Amino acid sequence: MTHSDPGAGEKIDKQKVEEFLQTESGGRAATGTAAIILFVVPLLWSLFQLWIASPLPYIFEFGVFNSSESRSIHLAFASFLAFAAFPMIRGRNINHVPVYDWLLALAAAFTTSYLYVFYDQLATRPGSPNTQDLIVALSGLVLLLEATRRALGLPLTIVAGVFIIYSLAGPYMPDVISHKGASLNKLASHQWLGTEGVFGVALGVSTSFVFLFVLFGALLERAGAGNYFIKVAYAMLGHMRGGPAKAAVVASGLSGVISGSSIANVVTTGTFTIPLMKRVGFPATKAGAVEVAASTNGQLTPPIMGAAAFLMVEYVGIPYLDVIKHAILPAMISYVALIYIVHLEACKMNMKGIERLEKPTIAQRMLVWVMVILGLSILTLAVYYGVGWTKNLFGDAAMWVLGPLLIAIYIGLVGYASRFPDLEEESADSIMDELPPVGATVKTGLYFLLPVVVLVWCLTVERFSPQLSAFWATVFMVFIIVTQRPLKAFFKNRGNYLSGFREGGIDLTYSLVTGARNMVGIGVATATAGIVVGTVTLTGIGLVMTQFVEFISGGNLLLMLAFTALISLILGMGLPTTANYIVVSTLMAPVIVSLGAQNGLLVPLIAVHLFVFYFGILADDTPPVGLAAYAAAAISGADPIRTGVQGFTYDIRTAILPFMFIFNTQLLLIGLTGWFDLLITVFSAVTAMLVFSAATQGFWFTKTRWWETVGLLLIAFTLFRPGFWWDEVYPPTQERPGSELLQHVEDVPAGQPVILQATGMSLSGDDVSKYMKLPLPAGDTPEQRLASAGLEVSPAGDGMSVDFVNFGSDAEKAGLSFGWTIDEVQIPTQRPPKELMFIPALLLLALLAFLQLRRRAGEGERPPFVPAR
Repeated sequence: MTHSDPGAGEKIDKQKVEEFLQTESGGRAATGTAAIILFVVPLLWSLFQLWIASPLPYIFEFGVFNSSESRSIHLAFASFLAFAAFPMIRGRNINHVPVYDWLLALAAAFTTSYLYVFYDQLATRPGSPNTQDLIVALSGLVLLLEATRRALGLPLTIVAGVFIIYSLAGPYMPDVISHKGASLNKLASHQWLGTEGVFGVALGVSTSFVFLFVLFGALLERAGAGNYFIKVAYAMLGHMRGGPAKAAVVASGLSGVISGSSIANVVTTGTFTIPLMKRVGFPATKAGAVEVAASTNGQLTPPIMGAAAFLMVEYVGIPYLDVIKHAILPAMISYVALIYIVHLEACKMNMKGIERLEKPTIAQRMLVWVMVILGLSILTLAVYYGVGWTKNLFGDAAMWVLGPLLIAIYIGLVGYASRFPDLEEESADSIMDELPPVGATVKTGLYFLLPVVVLVWCLTVERFSPQLSAFWATVFMVFIIVTQRPLKAFFKNRGNYLSGFREGGIDLTYSLVTGARNMVGIGVATATAGIVVGTVTLTGIGLVMTQFVEFISGGNLLLMLAFTALISLILGMGLPTTANYIVVSTLMAPVIVSLGAQNGLLVPLIAVHLFVFYFGILADDTPPVGLAAYAAAAISGADPIRTGVQGFTYDIRTAILPFMFIFNTQLLLIGLTGWFDLLITVFSAVTAMLVFSAATQGFWFTKTRWWETVGLLLIAFTLFRPGFWWDEVYPPTQERPGSELLQHVEDVPAGQPVILQATGMSLSGDDVSKYMKLPLPAGDTPEQRLASAGLEVSPAGDGMSVDFVNFGSDAEKAGLSFGWTIDEVQIPTQRPPKELMFIPALLLLALLAFLQLRRRAGEGERPPFVPAR
């Protein structure tokens, strides 16, 4: 039961919260004609995005746009709204739009739509822009930087400005980062009139994928799914120690899955969760920090990952489902550990949970959890295997058979939900004295899972692109938002169905507008981040960064990774999720790949991209900039720096994960041999993260002593990376001369790689030595197998000389070139499984648990914490 008690509610700095909300959803609350324009333009933008994502343009052969035209129109909408919706000076002209802002908005829309309007003329003069082209391009760059400043603040604007200056002032830079420089004409043409800079891959992903998923999230929120997620989390977890904080983690995680921003997550869910955490005894700093940690982790969680999942598809060159597969385990163990950290904090203060309205028995509690787990499992299996079976039976007609069935299930679930009271919207001043029943709460919104079913169906069974899958999921969400009210009225015999349809239509319209306004920041951010990408291709700064990091780290792998992590944190400060991923992956991912290969660490590209992505996201709660920490502090009333520091201490567990999966790619589900291997990996990873959390919190069953903390850290490291110790006893490989390459190739199974150490001249003219993996197809002789991989070699002393490399072959992709020498071949050794190291680690863990439990028994039970009313 909830009731409003303003006197008991904590004071929230509503002005600061409003500022963060403005940044996330469109700043001005305009009136009059301006309000109409700021309503109609976002509505048109959403309709345009739905049109280009649908199959309708190809069916009617009308309104077909190529990728460049779509990106141009997409950015035109975003830049127009950036000037119209965000004031030049924050806090000024909130209720109206000055004439100069309308003029700037129209100018920005013209410069960004220039590629669409003059597409045919520009195609006739590639690389040879005329005076008009250059004026538009330079004006567009300036206006884009100002749009970014208005919508997102100074950090990304400064980063992009620095890179533009670097492009022009290359000859005047210090020798270590100097280059020949680019003229103003070349800069404008490269960044604006092609697809290397602003209108590149990043903006293309925003146009194709990101908008639809942000719109999907806005529709879910308007339909009531956000409130449903929060209520379910509180109903299921609120009775535990520190229950509201645990529920905040789950609710923020569920919201973060569909949200494109950790800051937006904080200011939406945090206004409710942070005051509740404070009421059960969490200090203001820790309450805000828990929300910050949960919200930033939501950006790491598939399937959206703050829209970075779709960028990874383009940058890494692997299917979307593979990105989800690799990212799921680190995200899962990170969230489990955060809930555990909250539990440990509650144990330190001996908190109790919130009382339920109903008093379930232990058997009933277990039954609820079993039913939820079974329900989700059955749902997933039914979608994948059940629909897959019907796909085999009905072929292309499966959609027409299963579509009506899906609608029937939806109607049935809405009818079932109508038997229970609707969930009330909670406010920040509400006090939750008692928890609602789990069963009734869960059953009120089961139909919200169906759009997710559609998404899974389209991605895994129909094998549609992410764009088309998101389109069909969004279409079904539109159907839900329009029909749920009249259906509930029908099942409750309330009549007045037209009113329900009218309210559903209003909800749909406002969702389309909200989705588009939420995209303004992401749209200009991806375009501005494209300036960084364009600078890399224009100046070759990527090679400079590699040399710089190698010089700083002295060739030490751990120092190199730590320095890369630090740069990713710095670059990510103040940038939205999509922009910071684009910037840090463009600059730093090649550094890890290149230096790792030179030092014998062959890291899959997806692991490298996840590494820089994790640290870019962690910048959201890293002082002194950490915007998510500032948003949480505005709600909790705590100091933002202390909130950020506390949030980062909670996120240390997330910060160590990238280092672990760089050295142990099994954490990304790479290189697993079967289900048993998968289970061992999941068990060891989850256990390691929980142990690490206990070590960093200084509390397990009771307060840990220093030597227990050291023991827990040692156990966690062993469970995360058993190969570190095992390699000291049993070396994983044996180095053999390159002259033995053909003998080794003969023994390598088809489809498996051979690891080579080769030397040669790089594109910059420097001598390079690096390790590489070369996949080997089947063949009758070693020479045939190498030829199938695109490589021809001949003996050269103790090595093999590279005589020929096929263009586009696996050998070229591995990094081999004509004239290089293969010096060594790595041959795997036969050794016992490294997982045997888990046995002594778990025995030590059991000993520490025994000692702690005995000490806790001797300390006696402390009185429970009673929060102030």
